[in-house]
Amino acid sequence: MQYRRFYRQGALYFFTVVTYQRRPILTNPDVMPILKAAFKTVQQKYPFKIIALVVLPDHLHTIWQLPENDANFSIRWNQIKRYVSHHCKHYDNLNKTASEIKKRQSSFWQQRFWEHCIRDDEDFANCMDYIHYNPVKHGYVQAAKDWRFSTFHKYVAQDVYPEDWGGVIQDFDYE
Repeated sequence: MQYRRFYRQGALYFFTVVTYQRRPILTNPDVMPILKAAFKTVQQKYPFKIIALVVLPDHLHTIWQLPENDANFSIRWNQIKRYVSHHCKHYDNLNKTASEIKKRQSSFWQQRFWEHCIRDDEDFANCMDYIHYNPVKHGYVQAAKDWRFSTFHKYVAQDVYPEDWGGVIQDFDYE
């Protein structure tokens, strides 16, 4: 199957990247520093700006700003995923299919990722909210402020979000 991606130089992109078989390993204490190092290492060779990010146990969402003269987000994800896979070989112990072995695929990441080129301010705001609310949506926390693997706290400090934004509304019985 041939996938067609939309590449626009200097664009803002929303990405979703998922672990292999949705294994809940991304937030493990030994993986988080490696993921952070992967982003920094790749940014040195292939610059991009992380606008927003949330890391959940089995997937991550992020918004990137690409440079004005560059649209190749695929090379960046390839390098990030390769870096993490290389430094987390101890997670590469799942039974793989013959095809996966032949293609030398990692058992850390799903093979592909999902991207969305952000169209306008409303789309950007929706993507930001989606990222920061995601830990609540998945039931990891009761409020966005309680998830530490997120840029939400940075945006609270910049007065973009109020600290109490993104909480679960509790139904109370007033009998």
